[in-house]
This record gives sequence, C-alpha cells and structure tokens, in this order.
Amino acid sequence: MTLRIVVVDAFTSEPFHGNPAAVCVMDGARDEAWMQHVAREMNLAETAFVRARKDGLELRWFTPTVEIDLCGHATLASAHVLWESGRLALDETARFHTHSGLLTAVRQGDWIELDFPATPDERVEPPDGLLEALGVSPRYVGRSRFDYIVELETEGEVRSVQPDFRGMKALGTRGVIVTSRASTDGVDFVSRFFAPAAGIDEDPVTGSAHCCLAPFWSTRLSKTEFLAHQVSARHGVLRVRLDGDRVKLAGQAITVWRGELLA
Repeated sequence: MTLRIVVVDAFTSEPFHGNPAAVCVMDGARDEAWMQHVAREMNLAETAFVRARKDGLELRWFTPTVEIDLCGHATLASAHVLWESGRLALDETARFHTHSGLLTAVRQGDWIELDFPATPDERVEPPDGLLEALGVSPRYVGRSRFDYIVELETEGEVRSVQPDFRGMKALGTRGVIVTSRASTDGVDFVSRFFAPAAGIDEDPVTGSAHCCLAPFWSTRLSKTEFLAHQVSARHGVLRVRLDGDRVKLAGQAITVWRGELLA
C-alpha cells in the first residue's frame, strides 16, 4: 500500500523560503526504524509522521539521524496538510499528542497558530568550545531544556556568524540559538539556529527555538508579543506571543510538492 507524503515550506508564504518539512499521514502504526529510514531518505531538517488515535492525533518528528522531542515547523506543516487535504475541517483544532505533551494548532485566516510549552533559559558560563565554534564575543550565554542561547550585540553579527559545526557537535545540547535585537523597524528580534549534533548544520526557521526566545526577549523588551525573523539563507517570519508558561507561535505555510511513498 502506498502512502502520500507532502513537502511543505513552513513559516513563509512563498515557495522555496521558510523551513521545508515532509509530512507523512500514516494509515496505521509503523516502527521507529521505518520512520527513521524515511526521514533519512527525505533528508530534510524534519519529517513528521501523523497517525490518528481516539483522542486526537499522534505526531512524531525525525531528523535524518535522530528522533526529536519538539519541532515547530513540522507541526505547522502537519496541521497545514491535515486542513488542506480535508482530514480536518478548516475550523477544527488540530490536537497532537507528542513527546512534549499535547500541542494544538488553529487557523487564523492565512496564519496557523501553534500552542507550545515555553522553555526558558538560565544564565550559564559558556562551555568549552562554544564561543570558539561560533567565533563571537557574546553579551549573554544561557541554556534551556534543549539548547544554548547566545545573545550578540547586533543583527549584523548574527547574520555574519560562520560556525565550526564539527566543534559544535560536542556541546551536549540539541543545538545553539544565536540572537540579537532587530535593526529593522517593526521586527523585535532576529535569530539563527544550529544543530549539527541532530544532523542539521543550520535549521532555516525553528519554531521550537522561539519557545526559549519568547521568555528571553520578554524579560529584555518588557513585552509579550513579538514579530521575529530567523535570518538564515531561506529566512522566515513568526508572530510570537508569550502566554504564561506557553508560547503561541504563528506562521504561514505553503505546499511545494506531493508524492507517493512506495516502500
């Protein structure tokens, strides 16, 4: 039996921008090894696997090398596919059961808003190799549940970072967020995200990183709603809102291709 697989560019309204994710809506349970093989075959930052269950939908995310616990752009892409294909009514909330608990997605016109747990950081001393791998002199270094976060002085510095990815693999976290205040009017902050230990040198647009960035910038900017740009080569835009211990992440999405998975 063949399965449909869809590639969606998330956190963008333009094809070939934002962050591409593959979405496979499964007709039944498949084992982890099969899902990892498919993710390796797709060779995107994440491949999402969705399966119906009595109380909603099961959602799992795989990079080409590992399963991960939280992914924003592939969740956005999964909700987009479910509504676009008619598996969910347009006014129906997508309810995903994941390794990070229940996550929901709702449509707001052309935007999709995700409800994710906040993952605030704590200040730490930079571990050996971090600053050397980034080649920067930071204003601040912290660590969240998943990642290091490194604040730089200017947006130009964030854009100019050229990491040593091999050196970054030994840091013991999923990845590294690099961020600064934005220099563009109307934009609050910018970021980039590097995760070579998870098989992703630079992730184009990282929803889950903004679960750390939202409380981080709320403290510094004394506000709870933000317009954020992730300034990778593909770049993307997010509307971010801190709501207690939750973060609301809104973005757009566009399907770029559909195919059949035969194996």
